[in-house]
Formats: sequence, C-alpha cells, structure tokens
Amino acid sequence: MAVPSGDQKPESYYVGVDVGTGSVRAALVDQRGTLVAFAEQPINQWEPQFNHHEQSSEDIWAACCVVTKKVVQGIDLNQIRGLGFDATCSLVVLDKQFRPLPVNHEGNSHQNIIMWLDHRAVSQVHRINETKHSVLQYVGGVMSVEMQAPKLLWLKENLRETCWDKAGHFFDLPDFLSWKATGVTARSLCSLVCKWTYLAEEGWDDSFWKKVGLEDLIADNYSKIGNQVLPPGASLGNGLTPEAAKDLGLPAGIAVAASLIDAHAGGLGVIGADVRGYGLACEEQPVTSRLAVICGTSSCHIGISKDPIFVSGVWGPYFSAMVPGFWLNEGGQSVTGKLIDHMVQGHAAFPELQAKATARCQSVYAYLNSHLDLIKKAQPVGFLTVDLHVWPDFHGNRSPLADLTLKGMVTGLKLSQDLDDLAILYLATIQAIAFGTRLIIEAMEAAGHSISTLFLCGGLSKNPLFVQMHADITGMPVVLSQEVESVLVGAAILGACASGDFSSVQEAMARMSKVGKVVFPRHEDKRYYDKKYQVFLKLVEHQKEYAAIMKGD
Repeated sequence: MAVPSGDQKPESYYVGVDVGTGSVRAALVDQRGTLVAFAEQPINQWEPQFNHHEQSSEDIWAACCVVTKKVVQGIDLNQIRGLGFDATCSLVVLDKQFRPLPVNHEGNSHQNIIMWLDHRAVSQVHRINETKHSVLQYVGGVMSVEMQAPKLLWLKENLRETCWDKAGHFFDLPDFLSWKATGVTARSLCSLVCKWTYLAEEGWDDSFWKKVGLEDLIADNYSKIGNQVLPPGASLGNGLTPEAAKDLGLPAGIAVAASLIDAHAGGLGVIGADVRGYGLACEEQPVTSRLAVICGTSSCHIGISKDPIFVSGVWGPYFSAMVPGFWLNEGGQSVTGKLIDHMVQGHAAFPELQAKATARCQSVYAYLNSHLDLIKKAQPVGFLTVDLHVWPDFHGNRSPLADLTLKGMVTGLKLSQDLDDLAILYLATIQAIAFGTRLIIEAMEAAGHSISTLFLCGGLSKNPLFVQMHADITGMPVVLSQEVESVLVGAAILGACASGDFSSVQEAMARMSKVGKVVFPRHEDKRYYDKKYQVFLKLVEHQKEYAAIMKGD
C-alpha cells in the first residue's frame, strides 16, 4: 500500500460489516468507495423443525470480530474513522441482563435468534392481518410472516416461561450489533419502520400492540423494543466502547453508525451512483427513477419517492428508512438465489454438472451459462425456454401478491434428464425471477412510481445471464456497481456519515458509489418475452383456479 507523502492528507478508511444469512463479511473501504480489504466468516444456522430457522447472537458477534480484525491488518488504526453495520432483519432475544434467551422448545439459549426467513408465525400473522389495523397500510396492506410482530406473538404464545417472561430486550439484528459495539440501545429508524410498525413521524401506535395481544411491550415506554430512534448513519453514543474495540481490533472511541437492514445497505451502496456518460435516461431524471434490486438468497426491490406512495403488496411507504427525507417502498421475492440452487441441485444431472464444472475450475453457474451458449445454436439464448415455463413462488409470494399460500409451478417437462434439460430449467428459473421483478415494477408504476433504470447488486448480480435476463424481460437498462460488494460499501457509507467526514448520507452516496458496467436490453427480443410474460401471469391464475376446484364441494 502506498505511503502518503508528507504534504498529502493521509487516507481515511471506514469499516463496513455485513451479516448475511450464511456468513459475516467485512470490508475496509476508502473515501472513494473502493474496497481495500475483504474478509468472510461462515455463521451457524439451526433448523430444529420445519420452517423454524435459528442463529446465535454470540456466534455472530464472534464472527464479526474475526472478519474485522482481518480487514484492518497492517493498517494504521488512526486512519480508521468510522464503523457501520448492516444485517438481516432477524430477531434477537436477550434477558434483562443482556444474556441470550432460547427461541426454541428445546430451551437452548445459545440459539436466541429467530431468523428473517423463519415462517413459524403463520397463524399469528394471519390473526394480525385480520385486525385490518391502520398501521398495516404501511406494509402494502398485509403484514409478512417474516416481520417481527408475528414472531413476538409466537414467542408469547409458545415460550411464555422460558423466553417471553424473562425477556428484557428484543433487537433487530442490525440494532443488536450497534448496541454490542457502543452499549447504546438506540434503534435505527430503518429496522423499526420497516419491520416493527414504527412510524417515523408518529412513533409507536399503542392501539396496534393492544389489538394483537402484545400490550405488554408498551410498558416502560416501549423499553423492550426501543424508545430512542435514530436515522441510519447517525453517530451512536461515545462511539466504540473499549471492550468492543478490543474484540474487533479497532481503536476505542471511533464513530459507530446507526445501522441498516442488509438490503437497504445494498440500496444505499448503489442507488446514488454518478451515471453521467452512459447514455442512460435516469441521468436527466431524479434519483426516484432508479430501482435498486438487491439479489442474493432472496431479492429486494427498493425504490424511493419524494411523497408517500402506497402500493398494494409492496412494503412501505417508509419515511427516511434508507435515504433521509425520502419515502421508501420495498418489494421482494422470498427465494431467488435459494430457488436457483434448489432447481439445479435437485436435478438428476447435477452430479455430472458438478464433475464437469470442477474439471474446468468453474462454478456450476459459469459452466451452465457456457453450456447454454453451446446449445442455443443461432437463436438468442432466452428462446430455449419457448415451451418450458416456471412460476417461482416455491416459498409463497412476498410482492406484489402478498400470498404465502402460493406454490411453485413448472410446465413443459419431458422424460429426458440430461445436462441440456438442467441448463434449460436453470434458464427458465432465472427468467421466472426476472418476470417476478417485472410484475413488482408494474405494480409500483401503477401506484405512482416512475422507474427507468435498474441498479443490481448482491451475489446474483455477478451472474451475467441473470443480469441480461433482467434487462431483456423488464426492457430497462441494468447498472452494475464498480464494487460488486455494494452492501459492504453501503455499510461503510454509514460509518463515513457517522464520522462526520461527509455532510450528509446523500453526499457520501454520490462520492462512494461508482458505476462499473451498464447492460442494455435486447429490444429485438421484446415480443418473445411479452408472450412469455402472458404465460407467466396465466400460471398463477391457473394455480388459483386449481385451488378453488379442490376446495369446492
């Protein structure tokens, strides 16, 4: 690393820590948004029974310490100015002394986190939605089983003695991390507004908690779920505590930011990029014409607007939950990366694919992409699925239909099970995910959003086929970041804001997010994808008809 000469101001660095579903990742990021160092550490997950997914806050914090120490090795610690966290919106349960409490019937207190993708609270969320309470209009009219209120109600109804009665603190995972770093229990507006029914202007609504049977949370001015709320990027307390500094290998007292949910950190890392010189419509348009799509295990579609827009089946509008002063809407697909894995790994030709990819030192997906190029002959690759269609809701539909009961569908199956079949099924699955994105965009636009450009980040944005299909199927250009790890850039932007080095989140976004590549749609294929989209919409219509037939007398 170059040593700055005497007259140059030494480089400032920020640490971003991202807790994903399966691992914790950290990055050291400079003032221009460039990743200088990166580290990753896996974390444990438990599934004690179907649809129950759990993690450990102690395990996650230990992993945060491992990766942070790695990324600052060999750096002058005085140059590190701030620390930002993002994480999945999982629910952390601690007792009054901040010790872990079990979220399971087994009484294993090490497992004290109900993960974001946990679907145990189906009956609870159903009852919450039946109240038709006014706070539900801010989550697209229907609350998701993945939000915190149904999970809290599940704990109260199922683990009264071992967990609920002993609980002192219920944290969203990003807020747990900032508390662990600073000793400050203040919550981020992002988590509370997006997952807990808090309203940025009005605060908590007592009548909601009473109506759903969780009136005990109102006690002591909501101390168990948060009564001091700060915007993302705000500086917390006196910064990093000496104890946390020792754990993380960072200097005590550096600024620590109020956190973000992981998807929103990705949005922050991409949506503000300077797009001049790429011939994009959004160059002349406000930032509200951009849709950030954060695609990993699941996908989130994040758009912002100057005024609140209510979209049925799409979460929000949430005020200042990502970019201060803007309203945010968030669509989502519950399984995307996980669905692609499921389809590919469950196919009879998967062992052959693995062997061939390994022999070529390629990932299975890079191999499948090149195999599709081989079999497409003269036609565009997307046309290989002319008679194979997928409806991707294998884990229910989050947006815009908000229907947990929907299932996945595949039509056009044959007897053969070779590598060609696997490759085409993989392609049809990716296309189905892109059609799902198109459906979400259409719902957002019908409600008043005006979107012209997609900004993709997350693991799936590294797959060129996934990116091209999103461009072709939505008819919109896709912007990819220079830094693939946009979520970590977003976390570092928070640390940069907390340090005071930038005057606002907007300024930090513009300085620290850079365009890497723009992928344009192949407009000549539009007619084909319009037809496939008609079939896509028919699939769900038919699925509902089948369910009605089976329910009938």
